[in-house]
Amino acid sequence: MNNTDAKFEALFTPWKIGNVEIKNRIVMCPMGGTSLFGWFELGGCHFDKEAAALFLERAKNNVGLIIPGIAPLRDTFWGKWLWQNPKMFEDLKVFMEELHKTGAKLFIQLTAGMGRSWAITELVAPLHKNKFTRALIKPIMDTSHELASPSPQPSRWAHDIECPEMTVEQIHEIIEAFAKTAKLCRDAGVDGVEVHAVHEGYLLDQFSIEFFNKRTDEYGGSFENRYRFAAEVVKAIKEACGEDFPVSLRYSVESKMKGFCRGALPGEKYKEVGRSMEESEKAAKFLQDAGYDMLNADNGTYDSWYWAHPPMYMPENCNLEDVAHIKKFVDIPVVCAGRMAPEIGAAAIAEGRIDAMGVARQFLVDPEWVTKLIEDRLEDIKPCICCHSGCFNFSSSKGHANTQDLTDTMGLARCALNPETMQSKKYKVEPAKKAKKIAVIGGGIGGMEAAILLAKRGHAVTLYEKTDKLGGVFIAAAAPSFKEKDRALIAWYVRELAKYPIDVRMNTEVTDINLLDADEIIVATGATAKKIPVKGAEKAVDAIDYLLGNAEVGENVVIIGGGLTGCEIAYDLYLKGKKPAIVEMQDDLITTKGAPLANTSFLRDFFKTNRVRTYLETGLTEIAEGYVTVKDKNGIAIKVPADSVILSVGYNPAPIAAKGKNVHVIGDAASVGNLRTVIWGAWDICMKL
Repeated sequence: MNNTDAKFEALFTPWKIGNVEIKNRIVMCPMGGTSLFGWFELGGCHFDKEAAALFLERAKNNVGLIIPGIAPLRDTFWGKWLWQNPKMFEDLKVFMEELHKTGAKLFIQLTAGMGRSWAITELVAPLHKNKFTRALIKPIMDTSHELASPSPQPSRWAHDIECPEMTVEQIHEIIEAFAKTAKLCRDAGVDGVEVHAVHEGYLLDQFSIEFFNKRTDEYGGSFENRYRFAAEVVKAIKEACGEDFPVSLRYSVESKMKGFCRGALPGEKYKEVGRSMEESEKAAKFLQDAGYDMLNADNGTYDSWYWAHPPMYMPENCNLEDVAHIKKFVDIPVVCAGRMAPEIGAAAIAEGRIDAMGVARQFLVDPEWVTKLIEDRLEDIKPCICCHSGCFNFSSSKGHANTQDLTDTMGLARCALNPETMQSKKYKVEPAKKAKKIAVIGGGIGGMEAAILLAKRGHAVTLYEKTDKLGGVFIAAAAPSFKEKDRALIAWYVRELAKYPIDVRMNTEVTDINLLDADEIIVATGATAKKIPVKGAEKAVDAIDYLLGNAEVGENVVIIGGGLTGCEIAYDLYLKGKKPAIVEMQDDLITTKGAPLANTSFLRDFFKTNRVRTYLETGLTEIAEGYVTVKDKNGIAIKVPADSVILSVGYNPAPIAAKGKNVHVIGDAASVGNLRTVIWGAWDICMKL
């Protein structure tokens, strides 16, 4: 602690939740996929050793309180209740004994369920819609149970699916299961439990919000009835476990909702249809009085998902003011999460505005980040860039449910930037059987990742970069003002390269790989922008040239291509005071599978709210002076004013050499993707050399 910067000192003071003392104010918040009970696997619930290893490593690196990801009280597959699996809790007890040696504490998060927010996939949705197949798969996966909501309503993910109304009997079963499971957790040495959640539009939150809850029984209607379910849960837990057993509540201060699948942006004036601040002031006190010992708080629902899972477009500390306000109405500790910057979190704690700082995905990127903070090694912390493409890439676009691959759905909480996270058996650094001379061509993220990994394994590495800067195409991607974490990542890579005996040769273009003195060659030369064969295409500016500042643009700017890059350019232009318009051939913006909804829904909502012109199912036919001509799905030609045109229509791989016996092509040079495919792909190759 001697080296810790004074501005962080408040983070490293003890505090209490009930009678349980936590050694510091840093809380590792729950994330889908980090449950200690491996519930979303075909074999059914079991003690998850991968998650246990993840938490033990973070505990050894000075986190104060760990809250694993949700554990559904009833198994998604086969329908078994958690409390019916005693072996799992025996394993948990052994783990807790080991974890407590580190001085960290751990609360298990238990969930009542997801209701309309259950991320039903494109694969499962048609099985549910058909009565026969729904009945057929029920013994394996009871989709009606998973989707059960306070009242009949459309699924958040598949709008043509109506979620059934939960029965009172089901409610009572869940309350009983909370009590039984919490008792098993307490007996296993767990320090407390967290109830999931009057938060983010999950099931208990749906019951609490009048917009979702149209019931006329004791669980609907009045304020007390809507919050009754959550209140009865904590009372049942306390009765089973004792008053001194801490129970935290995951809590959203405000819903930030304008309507069904319509979120409110930061600073926007709107009518709240979910939980307003006025109701939240009352609700927080009511829930405290019911028996909750802590509020683990942020904002949002699945309709405004970017508040609970802030992408890079959201401001840092985006929930702090609201959470600090709600603390005034309770006497129990309040934790704030949501892109929290340590210095701001520390200041808020020192001022008594919050009690602890919640951090989630930074723990996936860098398990040692708290230790590095303590040791004043901030430059060594690998930054989370809020991309969600490894940890939470549930994706959706118009007319589609969750289009995420099933392997991703069953393996959340992985990290685009750190392949070892939750994949320690697949990705690991092991000494090479034989040290080799290895040439890496291209100093982008893929090339730098490959060079570092190869050096760690003991190879002699030479990295060739044809320009005077490291970072490749990611330099352009990191250029907008809201990409400060991307720029920090590039800087981190440059510093990290210098820690290893890597021969970095800048301004060195490789034109013939046969001239290289190398046993193995890694080709990481990226991709080139696609062109489109339309009249006047030569007048357009490539996306990369715009991002790098190599081309000036006028007032009215038409972006051809409404994928993620095109939408980020439109967002950047709007922030600069320009008037962007987007032309996209698909029926929605950002339709790429795996483009996380937490990120894409922000951009879609931003463009709707700010009336950014968007032409869907529309193709470009001509670029002329002062305008472009586009043709919509009905074949109608439209002239769109354009002082400038930016092309963002994708990329083609541009490997300098083809894959061969000792030649390995990685990253966008092999197949255009994102940072996750680039980095994981580099490991797939470099672990074998």
